[in-house]
Amino acid sequence: MVCMNQPLPTCCTALQTHWPLPQPLPGAVLVSCGFDSTRLASDDFQRSGIEQTPSLQRSVAKRQAEFLAGRICAREALRRLDGREYAPTTGEDRAPIWPVGISGSITHGTGWAAAIVAHQSDHRGLGLDMETLLSEERAQRLAGEILIPDELQRMAADRVALTVTLTFSLKESLFKALYPIVQQRFYFEHAELLEWSDDGSARLRLLTDLSSEWRHGCELQAQFCVEGQRLLSLVSV
Repeated sequence: MVCMNQPLPTCCTALQTHWPLPQPLPGAVLVSCGFDSTRLASDDFQRSGIEQTPSLQRSVAKRQAEFLAGRICAREALRRLDGREYAPTTGEDRAPIWPVGISGSITHGTGWAAAIVAHQSDHRGLGLDMETLLSEERAQRLAGEILIPDELQRMAADRVALTVTLTFSLKESLFKALYPIVQQRFYFEHAELLEWSDDGSARLRLLTDLSSEWRHGCELQAQFCVEGQRLLSLVSV
């Protein structure tokens, strides 16, 4: 629990409340901000009222800045959702610890962080992921690690970078959305991106049993957007 109106750290830009994705999600709040790790000050965590764990204190400035920015976005999203003042701490599994009755997800990448929250009565699980678009060369190199054979077969030769980045991001979002529900880890080969389109819609299918409810063959809708070199994806349950 933290005090209201904590100052923003010097490394973060002003917080934005917006919805960049194609389909609105009723009851959800998304907050984002930019950050610059070179501007991280030694007292930014203390001034911002965000807990800094011993392992985080030992980490590099980039890791500290992205963590701080993500938690600040999460705290503001919760405040806008229902007025509470709370910044998620971190569990032993390194996942954020949300208040009872709240679903949430935090993401950060190159100079940008965001968080989304909602009441579990509206959305049981939320998975938000941001990735920087891969270069064509790196995408070709990683395709076999991220895509399963059926996905590789469907991939258009002229859209390799986008397809590999999108598949990676959507599977990350899927994991973030389902892990709090099933409490079981799963990996790239345990899900399939069945289809996606330029309007930002996508469909995923599980290829493994995660619980009595979430079995092999379950399908979920997803969405994404691309802004410059930034790709943002969301899976909601």
